[in-house]
Amino acid sequence: MRYPGEGELKVARFYAQHGSRRRAAGLAATAALTAGSAVMLAAPAAHAEVVDVNYQCRTPIGNKGAVSPIDIKGTPGGGAYKLVMSFQKGVSSSPVELGKGAMKPSALIKLGGAENGTVAVSGPPNAEAIPANTPIKISDLSGTYTPKASGKVTFTASTLTIKALGTTTTCTPSNSPKPSLTLDVKAAGGSGGSTGGGSTGGAGGSSGGGQLPQTGPADSAVALGTLGGTVLLAGAAGALWLTRRHQRA
Repeated sequence: MRYPGEGELKVARFYAQHGSRRRAAGLAATAALTAGSAVMLAAPAAHAEVVDVNYQCRTPIGNKGAVSPIDIKGTPGGGAYKLVMSFQKGVSSSPVELGKGAMKPSALIKLGGAENGTVAVSGPPNAEAIPANTPIKISDLSGTYTPKASGKVTFTASTLTIKALGTTTTCTPSNSPKPSLTLDVKAAGGSGGSTGGGSTGGAGGSSGGGQLPQTGPADSAVALGTLGGTVLLAGAAGALWLTRRHQRA
């Protein structure tokens, strides 16, 4: 019977060590990929796209129509979302020039999915004069949305209002546009499950459903327990002192 030599044993040890390292590296890579997939699945769902909206506007001098691509973005912060509605093309027009600051736009964003209703957004007056009979460029409109329900909520362009020179022009989407933004939101609410407006502390209210300090039997039990512990420690110290004194004697 032939026994392996020293050289063969070294080769065997080398492959055994490096094989274990490769297997460990493979397991680590698999774990990293699995963790990455879990993170991707746990990330909140959000979807945004630019949607063409066919606005039909009722102006003081008649009806006019225009199609503008609409983009809606939502930025979370402090339990709410800042919504920004952007118009990539102008809508409607004016028969006379609109001087700087003469036009003030606002709009409604329609909610769908887990919530119903609208969110009001508005923007600054026009920074430059708008020539007569040219499409009115709408500045970015912004507003705040606070979730009242949890789940997927859609945001769709709705009524646009343009106020200028004492007149009001109302533009309504006529092509039933798709949502420009979809967010997976969580309802805002204080701890303690309070409803009906939510209390934020101060006189007559408590923050997060907190309770006033109790001054009854529970406090008495705690005090008695503390006293009992103190007496027990004092008794143990006295017994130790007496034992040492007896040994010295």
